[in-house]
Amino acid sequence: MEKHLHPSVEQFKQFVKKHPKIIQEVRKGKKTWKQFYEDWYLFGEEDELWNEYREGEKKQETDGSALIYKVLSVVKNIDPNEMQKHIATVQEAIAAIQNVIGQLQGMRQSENVSREQHPFSFRKD
Repeated sequence: MEKHLHPSVEQFKQFVKKHPKIIQEVRKGKKTWKQFYEDWYLFGEEDELWNEYREGEKKQETDGSALIYKVLSVVKNIDPNEMQKHIATVQEAIAAIQNVIGQLQGMRQSENVSREQHPFSFRKD
């Protein structure tokens, strides 16, 4: 009985055959097959991140694509629960800052009202 792989896995295998440097990277332990597959699945075969693995082609990575690649690789390793906790903490901090600003604005408005009621300030000498 022959085991059939998912079509995307078959396509990835064909992609790796065209880019043998990927095999070398996995053997050296620089990246895993899973990491390469995820990058291939997310970015596609034509993304500039593959330039360094293409035979006979120059690496043509721009700063923008390198930055996007780095951001996406960081994002995919983020634990959603941890991210939710950080977002909740930031939201609480923003709410506290807004509360302080609101209180300061309220104090300023009450000072303006009291000045309007007493246009001349008299002090005891």
